Amino acid sequence: MGVTSTDRSLLGHGPGHRKSSTSRWGTVFDSAFGSVTFVAMNSALDGLSMRQRVIADNIANLQTPGFRAGRVSFEESLAQAVREGHGATTPTVARSLEPGRPDGNNVNLDTETLSAIDTNLRYQLAVRAVDGTFEKLRIAMRTS
Repeated sequence: MGVTSTDRSLLGHGPGHRKSSTSRWGTVFDSAFGSVTFVAMNSALDGLSMRQRVIADNIANLQTPGFRAGRVSFEESLAQAVREGHGATTPTVARSLEPGRPDGNNVNLDTETLSAIDTNLRYQLAVRAVDGTFEKLRIAMRTS
């Protein structure tokens, strides 16, 4: 069975996870992948990825009468999850209530384009942060 983004047992938490005080590598993996920071960064990547898909859907439906633009939110729930000490959150999609054109469509290409650029930059930053965790692990494995 493949690993999904919700299979947390391999990330150092969840029902399938067992801490091993005798395994040095178990401790290293637990501290790297079970940390609030790592879980929060993965939640952010999930949210940003969903936002990219919703923006693409919005743009694809630019000329669809009655289409309401989707908006992804996860930042507030992510901040709350970090404050609570677990970092895991799920993004939500809601339809925009902004006024639209006479045909009922409220997708604004300028807004979507700027949002796509912003989301892409944030995604790149989050990927670099997660990659930093893997780089530290690669260095630790080489030097031991």
